[in-house]
Amino acid sequence: MSDHLVNRRTILGAGAGLAASALLGSPSWAQDVKQIRAFWWGSQERADRSNKAVDAFKAANAGIDVKTESAGWSDYWPRLATQVAGQNAPDLIQMDYRYLFEYARRGAIIPLDEYLGKSLDIADFGKPNLDSCSVDGKLYGINLGVNSSAVAYDAQAWQDAGAEPPTLGTSWEDFASKCAAFAKGNKRRNFYAACDASGVEPAYELWLRQRGKALYDNDGKLAFDAKDAADWFKMWGALRDSGGCVTADIQALDKLTLDTSPLALGKAALSFLHANQFIGAQALSKTKLSITAYPVTSSGKPGHYYKPSQMWSIAASSKAPELAVKLANFTVKVPEGVKALGVERGVPASPKVRDLVTPSLDETSKQMVDYIGKLDPYVSPLPPSPPKGAGEVAFVLQRLSQEVAFGSSTPEDGGTQLITEAESILKRG
Repeated sequence: MSDHLVNRRTILGAGAGLAASALLGSPSWAQDVKQIRAFWWGSQERADRSNKAVDAFKAANAGIDVKTESAGWSDYWPRLATQVAGQNAPDLIQMDYRYLFEYARRGAIIPLDEYLGKSLDIADFGKPNLDSCSVDGKLYGINLGVNSSAVAYDAQAWQDAGAEPPTLGTSWEDFASKCAAFAKGNKRRNFYAACDASGVEPAYELWLRQRGKALYDNDGKLAFDAKDAADWFKMWGALRDSGGCVTADIQALDKLTLDTSPLALGKAALSFLHANQFIGAQALSKTKLSITAYPVTSSGKPGHYYKPSQMWSIAASSKAPELAVKLANFTVKVPEGVKALGVERGVPASPKVRDLVTPSLDETSKQMVDYIGKLDPYVSPLPPSPPKGAGEVAFVLQRLSQEVAFGSSTPEDGGTQLITEAESILKRG
């Protein structure tokens, strides 16, 4: 996994030269291009909604064809990097906040400011949502939805086990107690209260923020130490020992996709995810799911933050950037497009679009929107942009968490190794 990501960094360097032609303007023959490609990561639910939006776009724009492609999170970034290196990147790229700065500064995607107020009608997104998609004062992404971290759980399973699920404001200590109580009352084999989130970078980041720390500082350096990581591994080890979270072999099945999560596989009654993923998680679940916030650190700081769930970005190698922008705008501002996407990618940044979409939402989507509305007391400012290599560090955390869980490494050694590998990755730039 990490080898792919190392290659991605090299690949993006090769793709940096693509920016030059993009910044000088599209070739004249690009105006004749009537076909574009769009690529995103996500669940089947997302693919179905996205393709429905694309079909609506094609129906409204005769003569324009759109080829679509999707992949799981772990496969998406190596595949995209390979395409960028081969100057065969999709025109419309689904972008994540952690990778935005790297792709923008390496010239793999183009600034979108020249389209604002023209084919890109997103002024009502507001400055915070525009700033969250900007790099060095230029807009590189189109916000697909406001998002934050969340917990999805099977309330019926918790009730059947005679345990109370976590709620807004539940502390990590109480969360552990609740999971242990679930284990004692549970009658199902190979079924646990929660997944093991020790290798889930967003969960680790939120917990660090509650402790007054962070993943990275404003200079792109690590803002936590080996003891922080060891404490994190220890916390999950204690939960694992109590039977409160899944065993190492079950968690190892998780490929960082919704359909391979312990919750979707029927191995856990609770999972840590992003709020927008709640819709996809429900689609994969045979029972009704509920949503709440992460546990809190007693007397700690708020850990959640609002972020763009994903963005649309335009490849520097695109031969038809105007068409790609038009498709992106269709999905975030035109009724047929926004209704097709719904809120699976997050709560729309545009107030008008929220008002348009909300009445037609199903119960699951309304739960997610309601959750975002109740999260304010647990939210603090958006953290600094992740540095180059942050994506690779996230996979290192996942690997080391599994080594600790399987007993091949101690929490202390895992914490030390995380710092060593992360610093090495960040130094490579």
